[in-house]
Amino acid sequence: GSAPKWILEDGIMTVKLGTGDLQTKQKFGDCQLHIEFKVPNDPKKIGESTNAGNSGVFMQERYEVQIFDSYRDHTPLYANGQTGSVYKQAIPMVNASSKTGDWNTFDIYYTAPTFHSNGTLDKAAFITVVHNGVLILNHFKIQGSSSYIGIPKYELHDKGSVRLQGHGSAVSFRNIWIREIAGTTH
Repeated sequence: GSAPKWILEDGIMTVKLGTGDLQTKQKFGDCQLHIEFKVPNDPKKIGESTNAGNSGVFMQERYEVQIFDSYRDHTPLYANGQTGSVYKQAIPMVNASSKTGDWNTFDIYYTAPTFHSNGTLDKAAFITVVHNGVLILNHFKIQGSSSYIGIPKYELHDKGSVRLQGHGSAVSFRNIWIREIAGTTH
């Protein structure tokens, strides 16, 4: 609802700490998303753990594909919190992360959930993620909204924004494009 406060320089957007997330004005359902990201080479410590490169790409504002500094092993991290996971739901089949400080790419193929007229789930959302040219999630059935605490669950919604998370680390993004996929069924 406000103007973005992230840093924009030479076609690269970088999270400005403490300013929140960014999201598209346009709402999407089924879509293909290409995005390039770079985790900083200076991990930010939070308490006893590390918040190195912590960010995410949220499909329809609620289903998160995690971004983290998964190249280095500088803190124990739950497996479904590493780069390319569907946050707290799916573990990538392989760690395809580039060296810390180098650019990474996600190509995300997303099928939105559908709901019955009474608001109950008709068909779940599905996601395929290609990370740096490597298939890491193949048509994964999303179990519900990504939540920090609690079990994922579906709630009735329509199309939603693609949201980039500003989560305590100066992650950079570039070369972002998205296209709607019309007329798909699942």
